[in-house]
Amino acid sequence: MNIYVANIPFKSTEAELKGLFEQYGEVSSAKIILDKFTQRSRGFGFVEMADDSAAQQAISSLNGQDFMGKILVVNEARPKTDAPRSGGFNRGGGGGGYNRRSNNDY
Repeated sequence: MNIYVANIPFKSTEAELKGLFEQYGEVSSAKIILDKFTQRSRGFGFVEMADDSAAQQAISSLNGQDFMGKILVVNEARPKTDAPRSGGFNRGGGGGGYNRRSNNDY
């Protein structure tokens, strides 16, 4: 089972995250997601466990628990969708500006 872990402290390592989950069973992998430009932690990651019952036990036990001074958010990872992300760059018109006049001002 793939597990999503949020609110991971920036100073924690993948080995520490793996060790936290190994209390509940065998961990196949533990990955903290890094920013592609700064190579710093983005504060979330994924842990993969082979045994689903051990993974469920880890989720229920670790969700809301303190880890290195931060409260973890732990749940089953949802599959990645192909839907476009919202937000970000505005391609629409509009805008404004200082002392902008409308067409009615002329």
